[in-house]
Amino acid sequence: MIVLKSKEEIEKIRTASKYAMEVVLHLKEFIQEGIKTIELERLTEEKIEKIGGIQAAFKGYNGFPYCLCVSVNDEIVHGMPGDRILREHDIVSIDFGIIYDGYYGDVAITYGIGTLPSRTEKLLTVTEKALYRGIAEAREGNRLHDISYAIQTCVEEAGFSVVREFVGHGIGKTLHEEPQVPNFGEKGTGVRLKKGMTLAIEPMVNMGKSDVVIKANGWTAATKDGSLSAHFEHTIAITENGADILSLV
Repeated sequence: MIVLKSKEEIEKIRTASKYAMEVVLHLKEFIQEGIKTIELERLTEEKIEKIGGIQAAFKGYNGFPYCLCVSVNDEIVHGMPGDRILREHDIVSIDFGIIYDGYYGDVAITYGIGTLPSRTEKLLTVTEKALYRGIAEAREGNRLHDISYAIQTCVEEAGFSVVREFVGHGIGKTLHEEPQVPNFGEKGTGVRLKKGMTLAIEPMVNMGKSDVVIKANGWTAATKDGSLSAHFEHTIAITENGADILSLV
């Protein structure tokens, strides 16, 4: 069931989403060569405590043991912080959520370490561009897969592939609500978009093929061919004036 949100509920989701983005942007200055990914987890915990009145959405979710998902290079999503040391040319996807007053916000950004090869830089640019192409289609009266088609088209025209096993989602009082928001689909299909819907739109884009493998920890998804993968995400609300990006700061 898709739950339409009131203006008051949307404002709570906005607050959660802004705090989530604030944390991810805060980490940017520390994401550099030589840092261990577990240190990013520690910095996140410090930031949450400093803000106050919020909690990490992922820690404990279905048993996930960390606040952050930190996915490096070929890792797509659900990477775990640990002893891995970041190196020049690595890319690092930070996926993070917050709970504020019973409502969730969910965001992701992929950062590059140092100067990236041109094709890697293009991967990040295209993935973020695809996110905004999808958001532009999140309008009342459109169909859900108009979002999906816009993302897929942007990605594939650039010579990359969209991940199909993991998708965006509705969000509100729970982290994952209906509807699922695939990053691929046929234009003009899917449920009708309505004012009050809140969605986490999150293209995951591989430099190579779309195939996925799950690592031994049972959580981390990676590209089967070992190619790089990027991930960007905003939480949005559908209004009478189009998409309202709730996670902008």
